[in-house]
Amino acid sequence: MIHRYKANGRNIVLDVGSGTIHFVDDLTYDVLGLYLEHRERDIIDILKDKYDTSEILESLNEINELVESGMLFSPDDDKGYILDNYKPSLRALCVHPAHDCNLRCDYCFASAGSYHHGTSRMSIDTGRKCVDFLIDQSGINKHLEIDFFGGEPLMNFDVVKDMVEYAKKKGREHDKDFGFNITTNATLLTDDSIKFINDNMYNVVLSLDGRKEVNDRFRHNIANGGSYDAIVKNICKLIAGRDKDKEYYIRGTYTQYNLDFTEDVKSIADLGFKEISMEPVVSDDSKYAIREEDLPRIFDEYDRLLDFCMQRENEGNPINFYHFDIDLNGGPCTLKRITGCGAGFEYLAVDPTGNIYPCHQFVGMDDYKMGNIFDGIKDTKMGNLFLKSNIYTKKKCTKCWAKFYCSGGCHASNLKMGGGFDKTYDIACEIVRKRMECAIALQTERLMKNDKTI
Repeated sequence: MIHRYKANGRNIVLDVGSGTIHFVDDLTYDVLGLYLEHRERDIIDILKDKYDTSEILESLNEINELVESGMLFSPDDDKGYILDNYKPSLRALCVHPAHDCNLRCDYCFASAGSYHHGTSRMSIDTGRKCVDFLIDQSGINKHLEIDFFGGEPLMNFDVVKDMVEYAKKKGREHDKDFGFNITTNATLLTDDSIKFINDNMYNVVLSLDGRKEVNDRFRHNIANGGSYDAIVKNICKLIAGRDKDKEYYIRGTYTQYNLDFTEDVKSIADLGFKEISMEPVVSDDSKYAIREEDLPRIFDEYDRLLDFCMQRENEGNPINFYHFDIDLNGGPCTLKRITGCGAGFEYLAVDPTGNIYPCHQFVGMDDYKMGNIFDGIKDTKMGNLFLKSNIYTKKKCTKCWAKFYCSGGCHASNLKMGGGFDKTYDIACEIVRKRMECAIALQTERLMKNDKTI
């Protein structure tokens, strides 16, 4: 399978099976569009009025050589056998210190942080039990991760701090290395919490939707007051004190209201932030949901965003847009490309009372409760359900050129918006494919600029 498209003034061809990327001329681009379905003499006949016959033959010979070398139309056969003997063990927990939030973002999937079950806070003992559970279930995994999520984790920051210190202590005892990440709306950051986060958290995800009028329309407090000014002030302070070897990114959401989201990325970049994400809302609420009829406009907007990223590259002041930042030469191993994020078997979420779910998107959904950290996993079939839901079990994925980059999409989105684990959320699929086209275009330009082979 190949995928050919035009972006950034180039003809780009991706060989799906090998991952090889080719820049080709117009003639080769046209020949490749006919290659599998037509005989050589028919291709010549179809294109002879547009190109010289000798040039067509030369292009065909070059394509034949690339096919023989496995760089075009290479097999991307079912690699599901890789899962046959795979015995996963836990490597990460998404811990919810608080099911509560000081903001009332209109599109929040977690119902103002309560996950439709009322507000609650995790105790110190439950937090420590999360650490013990992760170590106990980690098997041979030496490098473990705890992601603090919510709700707003700063509303129970004492538990966050205690868990970090406890995990470090237990890690030394059990020869495990812990990494810590936190997602916060940034409004409650103080000098003390900023210092602790910068000292201990490898990655920080900070929520900001871009322009002030866009952010404050949906991200407001209980009194309907805007959050932009407090967020920007606190983010600036946090990033100013952050070591260069530690990561952060600004995460925004685009909805019906800001389909011109390139302007929001620009707004964030103008504040001096270089690590930026802007995600489509996942919702069926007509006030802000992404609709199928919005896709052409969204595709155009990603082209605008690619142009902006290229402009910043050429000015020597690049930004990293999260969904364009892919590794073409390395990237995830084959197993990760097939199974995706690891939710349900390598990655689990824990609510404030200790209940275990496949990931944070499933928290509060009683049908997906797997057990609790005190008694362990009770639903042993749930993890296998997630493991077996992959690009080779979803019919639409098997025929999709982007499957090795997307890994089948988000389980929760597929379930909530697509109709089941074996289905796909088609709007998200279309958006992912467009983002991948832009990502490949940007990253190939970067590699060529640095004289590296693709």
